[in-house]
This record gives sequence, C-alpha cells and structure tokens, in this order.
Amino acid sequence: MKVTVCIGSSCHLKGSRTIIETLQRLVSEHNLGDKVEMAGTFCIGRCTEGVCVTRDGEFFSVSPETAEDFFKDEILAKV
Repeated sequence: MKVTVCIGSSCHLKGSRTIIETLQRLVSEHNLGDKVEMAGTFCIGRCTEGVCVTRDGEFFSVSPETAEDFFKDEILAKV
C-alpha cells in the first residue's frame, strides 16, 4: 500500500507535517513498515480540500485532527 501526503505550501500550512508524523508513528506502532510505503509529493492540485492524501491513488482530505481515524479506517483496515 502506498500512502502519499502533499507537502506543498497550502497543505503544509494546514498541517501536513503533523499528519506525516502521526502516520509514520502509527505505521511503526503497528509494525506495518513492510506493508505501507509512505511518500511525500508537491501539489496535487486540490488545495482547497485540506491536506491532500492518497492511498493507492484514491484521494482523501485529512486534517491533523482526523489523521488517526484515517489511519484506522483507510490503512489499518485495508492491509
């Protein structure tokens, strides 16, 4: 599974760094390092929709407050 978080200007200001740190911590805590590839990318082009995150190409809008729920629902439940 590949999870990509936008690190462009708009998403950075909305908390992409916090989201990346949260997801990395949760991947590590659940020993999923061999199943989940984390990556960063510059602008996905949907700046008004929050921090842009894709999981295997599917788009999600994630905030620092919803990062743990995103992990539980869209990563942990799918591996």
